[in-house]
Amino acid sequence: MKIIVMSDSHLDQEALQYVIELHEDADLFIHLGDGEREMNQILQSHPWLEEKLFYLKGNCDAGTRVPQTQQRLIYTLPYGHRIFAAHGDEFQVKFSKTRLIYEARQNNCDIVLYGHTHIPEDRYEDGMYILNPGSIGCPIDGYPASYMLLSVSEKGILPNIVSLEDGLQ
Repeated sequence: MKIIVMSDSHLDQEALQYVIELHEDADLFIHLGDGEREMNQILQSHPWLEEKLFYLKGNCDAGTRVPQTQQRLIYTLPYGHRIFAAHGDEFQVKFSKTRLIYEARQNNCDIVLYGHTHIPEDRYEDGMYILNPGSIGCPIDGYPASYMLLSVSEKGILPNIVSLEDGLQ
């Protein structure tokens, strides 16, 4: 299973569209928030995406018009894995991920996806994947714009943070 995870596009429709079109064959797209305007525009020109997309409301998404917008996502994957996803601001992830991880454990999830910090993270700790794709449109602290390709198979979970530095010109 191929999952594309994006976050914090902050009006960068070009980057978002590039990644979506590059990975049209993905089984699932998860946008972790702060990109409602550009995602809504892309859905108008790519209606096929709606059935494969989960959009989570970010702190900068004032009046989300994206269909099926959620505050949090709990999603069961093949091979016994479960995702807990949230933008992250409601868990104060810029200061600590303790509350976010606790909530994931309470929901029997072994994969945590979050955004908000604009900083990529790929960590495995105590049986849990803690993953942040970084920002696809507004990176900070010298990090490049990025997204995550998450592969799920019977062999396990393979997260890969992908930089957009070489892709967009």
